[in-house]
Amino acid sequence: MRAIFALGTVLLNPVRLVAAQAPSALSPDVRAYVSVAAPMVALTHVRVVDGTGAPPLEDQTVLIANGRIQGVGAAAGIRLAAGVQILDLTGHTVIPGLIGLHDHTLYLTQNRVIQASYTAPRLYLGSGVTTIRTLGSIAPYNEVNMKRSIERGEAPGPRMHIAGPHITGGEAQVFVGPKVAVDMQQVETREAARRVVADWAEEGADWIKAYTSISRANLGAAIEEAHKRGIKVTGHLCSVTAREAVALGIDNLEHGLLANTDFHPNKVPDVCPSDRTAGMLDLDMAGPAVQTTFREMVAKHVAMTSTLATQELRIPNRPPLDQRILDAMAPETREEFLAQRVEHATNVGSDSTPARLFRKVEEYQLAFVKAGGLLAAGVDAGSGNLHGFGDQRQFELLVETGFTPVQAVQIMTANGAKVLGVFDQLGSVTPGKLADLVVIRGNPVANPADIRKVITVFKDGVGYDAAKLIESVRGQVGLH
Repeated sequence: MRAIFALGTVLLNPVRLVAAQAPSALSPDVRAYVSVAAPMVALTHVRVVDGTGAPPLEDQTVLIANGRIQGVGAAAGIRLAAGVQILDLTGHTVIPGLIGLHDHTLYLTQNRVIQASYTAPRLYLGSGVTTIRTLGSIAPYNEVNMKRSIERGEAPGPRMHIAGPHITGGEAQVFVGPKVAVDMQQVETREAARRVVADWAEEGADWIKAYTSISRANLGAAIEEAHKRGIKVTGHLCSVTAREAVALGIDNLEHGLLANTDFHPNKVPDVCPSDRTAGMLDLDMAGPAVQTTFREMVAKHVAMTSTLATQELRIPNRPPLDQRILDAMAPETREEFLAQRVEHATNVGSDSTPARLFRKVEEYQLAFVKAGGLLAAGVDAGSGNLHGFGDQRQFELLVETGFTPVQAVQIMTANGAKVLGVFDQLGSVTPGKLADLVVIRGNPVANPADIRKVITVFKDGVGYDAAKLIESVRGQVGLH
């Protein structure tokens, strides 16, 4: 049953789960962004897209008490107890808090990279992203401290699952431009791979991310060590194919088609080919090669992470310019971004390859889900693809791909929670779960662009003013 209220009553059953973060635990700096702090709150006359893939429910009431969802039911049949703060949200939609499964707290462009410790967490939370998994940082210890600071209520931001530095092979850095680089951990032996995993497990990493040049032997050792210590491994791969990684026991694969060399016509074991996309434009999604990869992923419960919002940047003049993004950028960052956007469009010209390849990426993800695969999503922030805003764009691109808006919500909420192993507490509008919810003005099911109209973001039942969070970073992205 979707409606859990008894007629004419309000359900306030105790829940035996991890305690939510109480408003009283928040610092004054965090409370400055709080718009709803009552211990019991009713979101009334609201449309609910619950994240499970079920059809939207109209004119609902969602009751929040003590940081958790206590009930969801038809508004007409509920009598609320005294002391409940009532918010009439006629014309609004409630979805679960978005879960960014491939997100960063760094910000990079062709010529700069910074640890965005101030702007990133505020942009994520203000955009409705209540949980992130960070997959790469220029300052991984900074992320450890950021996570702890948010958990203590000292800074606003999403829940964080962190992965520490990338583990790679014959390269110690990934260059993102002619002047800047992101540090990585190079491993040359199985023992080194195990040691890095063990060290970061002790530091509090929840995941390990393998990168493009790691060997099969070293990836296998990293996976074995991670699983022994109760953490998981994902990968942005190239030297190791998806099928090889699945056979080794990897838990998640990033980026979909563009990071899979299963289909490369001249793949050499343990070598990342320079022409990584060779053969992809002619790939048959219903053919045996693709379907074998999917079948093995599904059998081993290996999820795929969609990062369409960053892959879209390969196409000239995409995405459409968004004034919110330009306003958030520091002036020099904005100038650099706009100049690079023009330069990219000029260099690519009339070449249709990037657009055709992007469509293949979309088709690959759609085929994976049709084959029974678990697809989640993240923003992989950088350039004009900003933290949080890019997650919203990801929703629009999933709809462009061919998923319904309800499916896109499920991919970006429940599916992410399942990959992280927290679906018992997060990822759907379900009684008993933590009250991580997003209030949207409008109806993103009918108009996907409404996903950008976030009004209030509830995390642990505390409502944050989305506009205040976004305004707090105006003119600062690229600096802080």
